[in-house]
Amino acid sequence: MEISRKTDYALRMLATLVRNPGSVVSVRAAAAENNVPYSFARSIQHDLALAGLVESTRGAAGGMRLAVDPKETSLLTLVEAVQGPVYIATCDYAGEGGAPCPFMAECHFNPVWCNAELMLRDYFNSVTLHDVVVDNKMPQFRGTFDLVAARRAHAAAPAGEKAAAPGPGGQDPEAAASA
Repeated sequence: MEISRKTDYALRMLATLVRNPGSVVSVRAAAAENNVPYSFARSIQHDLALAGLVESTRGAAGGMRLAVDPKETSLLTLVEAVQGPVYIATCDYAGEGGAPCPFMAECHFNPVWCNAELMLRDYFNSVTLHDVVVDNKMPQFRGTFDLVAARRAHAAAPAGEKAAAPGPGGQDPEAAASA
């Protein structure tokens, strides 16, 4: 996934609105403050208004005002409002006519991509506009990853039986016991 230039500019412009709560900020001022080309800033303002993130006012004293609570608005919401859903891979629609990839069920890498996407979405969802702009906070990953048995191993267990849980580091439990 790549954060587009448009998304980067939009987030910077939104940060200006967060720093000026309740105020109407001109698009020209937000563009200048964030080094965003004015014509691009107008387009971004339009998209942010359509997404319900800002309120636009016309006229000499016009501009935009934040229409959402920055303490309740996650980066995931903002990114998806500007550039669409967060995807790591196209497995869900890479097949013919937009159908799921025909190799998805037996693909060894699909679970890796899907879990990476979940982690990225959770990460973006864990931080709000207020966290970043006002509190200058950022979530930090402090855990570790463990390899576990593939989901296909669980599906292969006979009906009514659960497959054995993976051992440390994703090893087969019997292999782990004999080590």
